[in-house]
Amino acid sequence: MVAKNTPPDKAGDDTGQDGAAAPPGTSPDAALGIWLSWMRSHVGASLGQETATRTLPSWLVPPEALTGGVAAAPLERFRDFLATDPVLSSIDRAWNANPLHEVIPVDWAEVVRALRTVWLRRLADPGRVLTAISDLNLQMAKSAVDAWNDAATRWWGLASAKPQPAQGAASDKRFDAPEWHANPVYRTLKDLYLLASDFLLKEGEAEDLEPAERERLRFHLEQFVNATSPTLLLFSNPAALRRALETGGASLADGTRNLLRDLKEGRLTMVDAQAFAPGRNLAVTPGKVVYRNRLIELIQYTPQTEQVHQVPLLFLPPWINKYYILDMQPKNSFVRWLVEQGFTVFVVSWKNPDSSMEEITFEDYMREGPLAAAAVAQEITSSPTVNPVGYCIGGTLLALTLAYLAAKGRRQDPFGTATFMVSLQDFAQVGETSLFMGESSIDFIEQQMMERGYLDSREMSAMFNLLRSNDLIWANVVNNYLLGNPPPAFDLLYWNSDGTRMARAAHSWYLRNTYVENNLVKPGHVTIMGEPIDLGRIEQDIYAVGAEKDHIVPWYAAWRITQLTGGRVRFVRASSGHIAGVINHPGPKKGAFWVNEEPATSPQAWLDAATKHEGSWWTDWVSWLRERSGKKVEPPPVGSKKHPPLTDAPGTYVLEK
Repeated sequence: MVAKNTPPDKAGDDTGQDGAAAPPGTSPDAALGIWLSWMRSHVGASLGQETATRTLPSWLVPPEALTGGVAAAPLERFRDFLATDPVLSSIDRAWNANPLHEVIPVDWAEVVRALRTVWLRRLADPGRVLTAISDLNLQMAKSAVDAWNDAATRWWGLASAKPQPAQGAASDKRFDAPEWHANPVYRTLKDLYLLASDFLLKEGEAEDLEPAERERLRFHLEQFVNATSPTLLLFSNPAALRRALETGGASLADGTRNLLRDLKEGRLTMVDAQAFAPGRNLAVTPGKVVYRNRLIELIQYTPQTEQVHQVPLLFLPPWINKYYILDMQPKNSFVRWLVEQGFTVFVVSWKNPDSSMEEITFEDYMREGPLAAAAVAQEITSSPTVNPVGYCIGGTLLALTLAYLAAKGRRQDPFGTATFMVSLQDFAQVGETSLFMGESSIDFIEQQMMERGYLDSREMSAMFNLLRSNDLIWANVVNNYLLGNPPPAFDLLYWNSDGTRMARAAHSWYLRNTYVENNLVKPGHVTIMGEPIDLGRIEQDIYAVGAEKDHIVPWYAAWRITQLTGGRVRFVRASSGHIAGVINHPGPKKGAFWVNEEPATSPQAWLDAATKHEGSWWTDWVSWLRERSGKKVEPPPVGSKKHPPLTDAPGTYVLEK
């Protein structure tokens, strides 16, 4: 059955005497019905006729309207309601019928689950919710009056046309078009959407839930809110309408072609794939591949100074991405800048595995990755040590390698001071990434890897793109389909879309021992090549970087390395996120970083005592690194008799698709 809005046995209800819903505008929840209209526009008429005539989304119906004022057996009534509700039961089916389902990775089943959870919480405390809804109605009414008053005032020429941003809209790029501020209709629509979005997200704040479940609830509510923005519909997007008029409808035809192309390829095109290519305009810093095995190519870069520091740098990038994030265009290349500062730089370029490599283990990655690369770098440079730099997962691999060598004795350790860039060792707090790393998700990933022998890079990319869906998904939907523009030519987006696969055995071991069981921080829980691992045995000086807005490795999680190792750690928090916080070439207006020389007992205590510095953290790191990189010497040759150059950088592994 479908629950009806029968009047409860109390005053103040928002239904008529016959049990029918009150007219729009009189019901406290009526304003939120705008979501249903937008959803119906997104997914078409498949929501059904009954759904189309409802005033309110069912998950926002006042609890007493569904219980009929009767307290007995509310859970049973709730279950019946969920099983028969036409909106909740049709959203997932409708979305799967929508062509965008093929290119947009929104999990509507989880969205519905989140909306049900919000409904249940409302059922438990209807008084609080009705108060919140009353406040929302007042805000909506005030917002609408302000929008029209401002328009009238400007029409009479009594005030400047400078608009006042609505709540939450000041920095929202989705509403950059001037019509969202100057046109009272669009401004009202925008304000109602933002206010309703904030209302739903606040309704999802559930302090009584477990942190992981609370994070999951918030995430899926955000996906719902983002996917129902009025900017995603042609007739409620003023920029798209203006573009269609200016082009005589050509933009709509171009957008349709873009959509058909993406449907054919089964993915959303995020970047102009023809605008960039490694070796052409990316990864062009001069160098040679001086070593190759089944897992890595080792690139040594040509010196650019008359003298270099004796101890070389060895970069270990993550094997889930291609290395050239460190060597993008010359203007923002980390590698080029370091070579110009007088360092000898080696970079590991990982093999893009296929099904034939499914039995490759994590130990193989360590043995044939950092250990093999360090030995080659030592031989070429005649340096007694190498200073390793681990980026993201490369830092996790580096930490295990250092702990393994410490367990075998410092005599066999080729590494000097170590640097960790946005890297995790303790996986207890991994932020939004945990949403995709639960037990059931890992089981599903492992099942896919068993079938193929590897994990497809597109699936990993889709998961991480959802963490920034407005920027990485919906902005491209508007650009490609509504505006009919070609995908942007942006180097970082090109790199982000140029992913790698992950070998089954190694990746399964990594996921199980990190995200699922968090074994790396438990001394003796992990054994690598016969040696029990204890991160506390690592005694090297360490420089560690976290990023303020990192959604993959939260800065407070990166900070944990200060508590886990036995060496001196200089921790720095950079501004921006996981990529822009690291790849931040020094120059005017290049962000900021925070430094605290004193030990702290918690991330917040560290931050409270930290000093903010303008500019890129690269300059601070290089000053720290120079003191630990030996004396200045003549540049070593590129390659050696034992390890002659094999080919020019960027090598061959990075070009494999």
